[in-house]
Amino acid sequence: MRPDTPDETTPHASHTAEAERLERAAALYPEDAEQLLLQAAAHHEVAGDRDRATTLYDRLLALPAERPVLVRALKAANLWEYGHEAEARAIIDGVRLAAPRSPEPWLIAAEALEAHDELESAHSVFTDATELLVGDTRNPPRETRPLLFGRHRVRRLLGADHDARDDLADRLHEAPVPLDELHDPNRLWSLGSDNPAELQAEIARLRAELGSYRAALSRPFPVAVLHWPEDELAQLLTAHPALTAAYPSHEAHLAAVESSLRELAATGTPNLGTVSATLPSYEAFAAAEATTPTDPSLLPLYATTLAARGRAETWPPAPGAECWCGSGRGYGGCHGAG
Repeated sequence: MRPDTPDETTPHASHTAEAERLERAAALYPEDAEQLLLQAAAHHEVAGDRDRATTLYDRLLALPAERPVLVRALKAANLWEYGHEAEARAIIDGVRLAAPRSPEPWLIAAEALEAHDELESAHSVFTDATELLVGDTRNPPRETRPLLFGRHRVRRLLGADHDARDDLADRLHEAPVPLDELHDPNRLWSLGSDNPAELQAEIARLRAELGSYRAALSRPFPVAVLHWPEDELAQLLTAHPALTAAYPSHEAHLAAVESSLRELAATGTPNLGTVSATLPSYEAFAAAEATTPTDPSLLPLYATTLAARGRAETWPPAPGAECWCGSGRGYGGCHGAG
């Protein structure tokens, strides 16, 4: 599992270019360096540049990282993929001793072991993690559920009988295909069948598993719409009057933001949000992209980057919360009216 894992179907050169762009952005925004460099390392891994990924993990560990255990787990998984098994094992042992209170390091460590057929060790890591983070609760937080699903999968591969946590995983699993079927080792044998119907059925099951797995582990960025506070928009148009056509007035801009979000929601787009822009940040972003701030096509990319850096606010606001526009009024009595 990787946070914000890039699409592996993209050509490797594109992953390398994106990694380098993220590294440049990290230099411009040191307060967000950890998140940006983690994404850059993931792109290097997908591109096959595992040495460069390790260099970034070492760079992060030299900084006052917010999530050092997560970085160490990612480094271990990466090292193991290009032959540094002993070092990877030692790091994973350290991750277990650290007993992190978030699920990501546990998942990465356990899945690294599982990927290299260390099933007993993977089971031990999953079990430690569920004991610490799930305990006896019957409704654990959603972010911890992949630990239960992973433990279920490994126990199925080991031929272990169901226990109470396997039953809990079965109950929490939301995909139409049961976990026992998804995690059945014999299921893969049908991929060698000459019967087209069996192959089609197996493909359908695999797709269901993949969808469930991605839904459980992914942490997608919001689909973000750019919002300029009034003073920032005034500064933007003073510095770059060519953008006046895109922003004829602040009132029109706010109405366009709300309208765009409602249109996206009407089409079923999930995970919507707004990101607030500032002129210095936007100009720095344009410089990092080696282009001019007056290019209107840069604005959506800027919004996406802000969302990737964790700057998005969920839309629509919660009931009773203030409007996203910054007016100080409740959303229902402001842009949410009607």
